[in-house]
Amino acid sequence: MTSILEMLPPARAAEDHAARVAADLPGDRVLCTTLGRGQAAIALAEARPDAEVNLWFLDRYQQQLLEGAVPEPPAALALHCLADPPPTMDGRPYDLAVIPVFKSGEAELTRDILQAALEQLAIGGQLVAAIDNPRDRWLREQLAATGETVRVRADEATKPATVCYIVQKTRPLKKLRDFGCEVVFRDRDRLLTAFTRPGVFAHRRIDPAARHLLNAVDLAEGARVLELGCGSGCVSLGLAARHPSIEVHAIDSSARAVDCLKRAAAHNELPNLTVALEAGGRVPDPGGYDLAVANPPYYADFRIAEMFVEAARIALAPGGTLLIVTKQPSWYVEHLPETWSDVAQELVKGYHLIEAVRA
Repeated sequence: MTSILEMLPPARAAEDHAARVAADLPGDRVLCTTLGRGQAAIALAEARPDAEVNLWFLDRYQQQLLEGAVPEPPAALALHCLADPPPTMDGRPYDLAVIPVFKSGEAELTRDILQAALEQLAIGGQLVAAIDNPRDRWLREQLAATGETVRVRADEATKPATVCYIVQKTRPLKKLRDFGCEVVFRDRDRLLTAFTRPGVFAHRRIDPAARHLLNAVDLAEGARVLELGCGSGCVSLGLAARHPSIEVHAIDSSARAVDCLKRAAAHNELPNLTVALEAGGRVPDPGGYDLAVANPPYYADFRIAEMFVEAARIALAPGGTLLIVTKQPSWYVEHLPETWSDVAQELVKGYHLIEAVRA
């Protein structure tokens, strides 16, 4: 029988190692994260057709990559894009958790995920965590801090070499750390509260680029605004708070960002602010927005920037304005005039504000 894994690129070294170690451990209720296309979860689901294997994504785009590559996943596998680990179907705790880790990953996010996975484990359940650093000390220290015994499974054969740890949960966690944060900021005459968590841009602060966007925008009453890639949502909160007639819709591919902004909209009593989990730029009522704002990430060779620009073009009404803040303006200056009118650029304290009008 052909494995679905043959349809996917090879697993990252740490995920491959974690999958091989987990294959020898018992468990019918399995929680997995992934560094790629869910290869560890797929391997376990194929080997355990009667099990429940939940693959937890924080980012909808990553989930869609797997859905596009594997239209029919194993029956035992379920995909979830959520801010926190999905519960099992019957509500019982997990028997096994498989968490591969990048050595260059965000430390606080890794701690948060490890804690969430351990919290969801049954007493006697086991956590498998692997990292692409054979000389790792950091991950082992995080696991040892739980007070549980940490077993080591090194693997010098993989390229790059990895190390894997097994932790069996013998008692409830003594203390659960809250990795979330409240960020209080002022826009014009109102104090607002945003909520952030590890993995959300920008955690524990208001990003300077968000402040520049807020300072650059003047809105008429009744305006309809779209924020692309909202992160913690400070821009959307500030614009929605300026007048109750202003409608703001925010989208992000991060489940945690969406969850944080929904919470902030309720906390700040902003019923005119809506937010959706969206990785492709789709919005309700395309062609009906007056302003689109964005602070696109700088990675991915401007793939995300290109998607944001096209999503804004579809979302905006004719004559609507796109406003982007960036430290790398060259791509926008080169490409926007091809399909946009009145492209303008302004440098403000190291950031470039790019403005363009939908023809």
